[in-house]
Amino acid sequence: MNQDRRKFLQLGGSLTLGAFLAPSLMNFFESDAKKLKKYGIQLYTLRDVLPADPKGVLKQLAGFGYTQIESYEGAQGMFWGMSNTEFKKYIGDLGMKMVSSHCDINKDFEKKAAEAAEIGMKYLICPYKGPQKSIDDFKKFADEFNAKGEICKKNGIRFAYHNHDYSFKAMNGEVPQDVMMKGTDASLVDFEMDMYWVVTAGEDPLAWMKKYPNRFKLCHVKDRAKGATEGFDSCTLGEGSIDYASILRSAKKMGMEYLIVEQEKYTGTTPIKAAQDDAAYMGKLIL
Repeated sequence: MNQDRRKFLQLGGSLTLGAFLAPSLMNFFESDAKKLKKYGIQLYTLRDVLPADPKGVLKQLAGFGYTQIESYEGAQGMFWGMSNTEFKKYIGDLGMKMVSSHCDINKDFEKKAAEAAEIGMKYLICPYKGPQKSIDDFKKFADEFNAKGEICKKNGIRFAYHNHDYSFKAMNGEVPQDVMMKGTDASLVDFEMDMYWVVTAGEDPLAWMKKYPNRFKLCHVKDRAKGATEGFDSCTLGEGSIDYASILRSAKKMGMEYLIVEQEKYTGTTPIKAAQDDAAYMGKLIL
């Protein structure tokens, strides 16, 4: 057998093997490419341990795979005893970004908007309004949100409202969530869907996203314990009743940009372990 013939047969064998392996290899790489790479955590998940050691807890979160942070306004402020720029640098060195924060929108809001904009945050969020006696109260909230949205817009960031279950319960023939969404200017106000509370209210998260496309830009990914009978009955992701693998895949197609883990109850676990296990769940999602 001459040298050219040998090379031809070797090449042919390689191509045949490559053709045999190609489909499985392609599936592997496609799956890996579609795995969720960016997801965040609401620091309220760590409320029992964060105040004592903010930097230590943040370092652990980075180690679990979180790349985004949503803060809340605790006793040490949104930046946990640091200035806004110090906070940005610290978590930036860990490979994370602060994308949003829940805050008291009735106190020093213009200052908060300016500080958030200075470090490249995307959102300031109203976390709670509570059940009201009249549907008119929710109409007033819509006006308030538009005003706060104007302040955020001037600073180059966005304003959003985070729901609980109460806004999906009809009052006087109207649903508060509808009233707030219809009454707010889409150029000024977005919404953060806490999917747990939507499900708790007996509603379908995807139905609401279809009803108001591109209005829900952030969401809380929080599982609900199987057989739950009370409001606050969250559990580690993957152990509950909400099919996030399916919901989030569709949500991303309807304008959802930020997927933020939150857990409020720790039956049989700890806040740190819950955050670690939740990150592991998110990292395995194929979206």
